[in-house]
Amino acid sequence: MLQPRSPREPEFLAQLADLAVDCAPVVAYGALVPPAALEVPRHGWVNLHFSLLPAWRGAAPVQHAIMAGDEVTGAATFQLEAGLDTGPVFGVVTEPIGATDTAGDLLDRLAVSGARLLVATLDGIADGSLRPEPQPAEGVSLAPRIETADARVDWALPAHVVDRRVRGVTPAPGAWTTWRGNRLRLASVEPLSSSLALAPGELSIGSTGVLVGTGRGAVRLSSVQPAGKKMLPAADWARGARLEPGERLGAQVTA
Repeated sequence: MLQPRSPREPEFLAQLADLAVDCAPVVAYGALVPPAALEVPRHGWVNLHFSLLPAWRGAAPVQHAIMAGDEVTGAATFQLEAGLDTGPVFGVVTEPIGATDTAGDLLDRLAVSGARLLVATLDGIADGSLRPEPQPAEGVSLAPRIETADARVDWALPAHVVDRRVRGVTPAPGAWTTWRGNRLRLASVEPLSSSLALAPGELSIGSTGVLVGTGRGAVRLSSVQPAGKKMLPAADWARGARLEPGERLGAQVTA
C-alpha cells in the first residue's frame, strides 16, 4: 500500500508509474491531487464525493447539506481534475435526509450506497460502457471544512435552524455552547413551537424538559456534556446545576 505524505512526492509518482495503474479511486481525500499524478493512471483518478454535484463541493458536503435544510442529498463519482470537485460525473445515487438525521447517520448510509456506486463506476470504466458527463454550470455551492468554532450554537437563530446546525456538526466536531463561562457540549435538540416567552439562550426547566429559547421558538435539550464530565441527560444536568431564574446559555467563554 502506498501512503505518501503528499501525492507530489517524486518517489510516490515513480512508484505509481511502476505499478502501471489503470485507474485510481479516491474517497474522502483531503487534498488536491497535482497534475503530475493525475496524468499517471491510464483512466485517471475517480473520486467518490458525498453530494449531488455541483452542489456542495468541498470537504464537508454532508454537514452543509443538513445545515442548509436540504431534503435530498447523495453521492457522486467523478473524474478528478485540477479544480476542487469540478470534474465530469460518472454516476450518482440519491439519499433522503430525514428530519432527525445527523451528519454521522447520513455518512453511514452514504458509505454503503457510495461504495456500490464506486464499484459500478470502476466496472463501467473497465468495460468501456461508462463516460463522464460535465457538471452543469448552475447549482454550484461550496462546503468548506467545519472547524470547532463553526459548531458553536447561535441561539439568535430560529429553533428549526438551530436544530439543523446541531445535527450537521454531530458527531464531529460536535455542537457546543457556553454556560457560566465554560463550554457545554450538546447532543441532539428538538425544535418546539413554545408558547413560553424565552429570550435567545434563556433556560427553562419544567415538566416538558429543559428548554432553551431561540430567535423564534425554543428547543428541548436531550443530553449535554459539561466541561470535564461525561454526557448526561439534560434533566439530570439541570437538577445538579441549580440553575438561576433567567440564566442563559451562550455567554462568552472566559480565558
